[in-house]
Amino acid sequence: MKEPSLPGTSLQRACRLLVAFCALHLSATLLYYLTGSALGPPGSPEPPPRRPPPANLSLPLSRPPPANVSLPLSHPSPPAARSRPTPASPVPGPCPEPSPLLVGALRVEFSQPVSLDEVARINPEVKAGGRFAPKDCIALQKVAIIIPFRNREEHLKYWLYYLHPILQRQQLDYGVYVINQDGEEEFNRAKLLNIGFAEALKEYDYDCFVFSDVDLIPMDDRNIYKCYSQPRHLSVSMDKFGFRLPYNQYFGGVSALSKEQFTKINGFPNNYWGWGGEDDDIYNRLVFKGMGISRPDAVIGKCRMIRHSRDRKNEPNPERFDRIAHTRETMNSDGLNTLSYKVLRTDKYPLYTKITVDIGSPKS
Repeated sequence: MKEPSLPGTSLQRACRLLVAFCALHLSATLLYYLTGSALGPPGSPEPPPRRPPPANLSLPLSRPPPANVSLPLSHPSPPAARSRPTPASPVPGPCPEPSPLLVGALRVEFSQPVSLDEVARINPEVKAGGRFAPKDCIALQKVAIIIPFRNREEHLKYWLYYLHPILQRQQLDYGVYVINQDGEEEFNRAKLLNIGFAEALKEYDYDCFVFSDVDLIPMDDRNIYKCYSQPRHLSVSMDKFGFRLPYNQYFGGVSALSKEQFTKINGFPNNYWGWGGEDDDIYNRLVFKGMGISRPDAVIGKCRMIRHSRDRKNEPNPERFDRIAHTRETMNSDGLNTLSYKVLRTDKYPLYTKITVDIGSPKS
């Protein structure tokens, strides 16, 4: 005989089936969502397979590439045009005054022979023709040094040996011009100085001119070979004269005039043939044009003269005193405005420029 079922049994079975069905449905739904999130949003169609972009694909630089374009992941090389700019070199300023390179008093001797090859070796910054300019600053003046010359080769060696180091320490932009008188006529120092002034200006825009005898060497590098507001007498204390001025109006040996000062007096006289008188004529010209003479003190202005006998064809000029007495009348008609000469040759040596000239004769 079959045992009778308890009341509610059928309902319990139905509830269990319903719970199992709900659990199954929930598991299926959860699995669907988990797998669908990796493939895309539900209901969206599967995208087509992607192709790599062509190698020459060019994209606008103003906006990012489209989302469906895949770019290579290699690191781009920096453009060649964007290389770092080279920093500009600083522009040098004016040279300090006084120069920090000066050493003061110098020992000057003439007992040992001088080799110009050795002088050139120890002055490597001096360029052909005797030109120099400081590299780390701009020189305050451009100076042409004019040397009247004939048959003084040994004296010139000493001058170059001592003066090139001095002038470089003085931080000058300078050039050395040796004006060589050709022929056997009487020597004419002042005319050679006029020629040096004219020829140097053809090469460079000099604003200062130092006129120096070849046998005078400064004994102190603080005696600056430059120009001042008044014409400058540099050789004020020569051993030849016991280290003092022979007379107050003396303007011989070494002097410096600016371009404006020199042209204002019409340069130097051309008609002093032989020794003496031209420096006094120059002094008169300066005074008649309202200028004075400036000088260093007797210690800084010391210089030595190379001893020598008087040159042949440079005898004392017998007319010098009469000419000095008439400077006021002759200065406007005898000087730069009447200068006549012929350049025979120009030689650019390592330490100086030598200009050989025909200056005529006293009769011409």
